Amino acid sequence: MKNIAALALISSIALVSCKKETAKITKVDPKTGKTVTVEVPADSVAKVAENPAIKDSAGIVTQSFKLEKGKTYPLTTYQRDVKTMTDPQGKSITATTESTDEMNFTVNDIKGNVYEMTLNLVSKRSSQSAQGKTVVVDTKLPLPKEDDLKMIWNINKALTSNKLDMKMDTKGNVISITGFDAVYTKVTKALTPLIKEANERASVVASLKQSFNEKVLKDQFTKNLAVIPKKGVKIGEKWTTSENADPSGNIKVTSNYVLKSLGNGTAEITVSGGIPKKTEKKAQGPITHSLSSELVQNGTIKFDESTGWITNQNINVKTTQIESITDGKQSQSMTSVSNSSVMVNPSAK
Repeated sequence: MKNIAALALISSIALVSCKKETAKITKVDPKTGKTVTVEVPADSVAKVAENPAIKDSAGIVTQSFKLEKGKTYPLTTYQRDVKTMTDPQGKSITATTESTDEMNFTVNDIKGNVYEMTLNLVSKRSSQSAQGKTVVVDTKLPLPKEDDLKMIWNINKALTSNKLDMKMDTKGNVISITGFDAVYTKVTKALTPLIKEANERASVVASLKQSFNEKVLKDQFTKNLAVIPKKGVKIGEKWTTSENADPSGNIKVTSNYVLKSLGNGTAEITVSGGIPKKTEKKAQGPITHSLSSELVQNGTIKFDESTGWITNQNINVKTTQIESITDGKQSQSMTSVSNSSVMVNPSAK
């Protein structure tokens, strides 16, 4: 009887284990463009908190942040540009540049709806490749031997291994970033052996301050971290933002976002847009000079459904510029094409 009971128990367990559980996720059908709910195996769905940071409430999806005290969240940015220039004779030169900024955020405390965080500047890497030669400046590697690279390495090395204090609320609004003065002092000290004149050192640091300050970083983090509009959006809904592409503000880059899907532990957003083709012509006597330019971007951004934190971004940007001169009988043109990959947390899947 004991053996029969044991066999019955094993059979019961086997039946339960063979039963396939399913879960439902919402996404956009690529063929029809309509929002649909589909069933997928439950074991393929990542575990999501009962009250996730990115959630669907009555058909409206909103984004917030639910970060944990003591945990560290990555934000590594990587950009690769491949630029090809073709002269009027048809000869081409290709150059590749890469840059990586590795940073992360540690949550030290949570007060009400405000996260008190440490922004850790971990490392910087840049490289340039052209005509079979590659030059690399990497803070994880020793000081380069080339004199013209030593200053870049020293500045980058002084920038990294620093910590800034940041406050951000649960909606992704960056309230403050402090601690820059200590970084500027460190950079000045690193430049002292390389630049003897105090005025020249001050000029280099002043230039650094233009690109590395509270406003610039706040704008960068706001753009990368909180993408879904505060009012919320529906699955398949599009929203658009624009930013200046030049100091004058005459040229703007348009970004079109669509919330493609929510489920499987991930919120996925598609990105498109750019700068429409624009041609400027100037005539001087029989000579006409024209310049046309166009920028096209497309890609995806993924966020963790539970925490709201960005897990991966991969956007491709193609810029085409054609400059030509003609006298009505003959014409010459020079073409420049740049293909860029702009990534966040590139190692994430």
